[in-house]
Amino acid sequence: MTNAPAKKILLVDDDKFLLDMYAMKFGKSGYEVKALDSTDAGLKAVRDGYAPDIILADIVMPGMDGLELVAAVRKEKLIPNAVIIMLTNQSSSDDIARSKKLGVDGYIVKATTIPSEVLSEVEKIYASKKS
Repeated sequence: MTNAPAKKILLVDDDKFLLDMYAMKFGKSGYEVKALDSTDAGLKAVRDGYAPDIILADIVMPGMDGLELVAAVRKEKLIPNAVIIMLTNQSSSDDIARSKKLGVDGYIVKATTIPSEVLSEVEKIYASKKS
């Protein structure tokens, strides 16, 4: 019996500590993780052909914010089947509304969620999108 290939996840967050922590958490759970600390690097990766199953992005980032990254990915139809989840400390209704408008699949507030909950929430959102 062959194992299904690992799901690829693209993590985009400018907080190095959180980036490393989530990369480790998802890596230990069998994901193939690409962790990038800028939206520019994230956009370049997908433009260059990296096709993750899941994108987890922070909103507040230097330069282009996470929602602008999502807008560019959607507009350019770079990875139409990827599940996109915002992982952010922004819990304002404006940010949530902007995310919904862009067709984001999930929204997780970092401050109120421990890493194991983030992992299970991401898996739940992914499963519901793929079923």
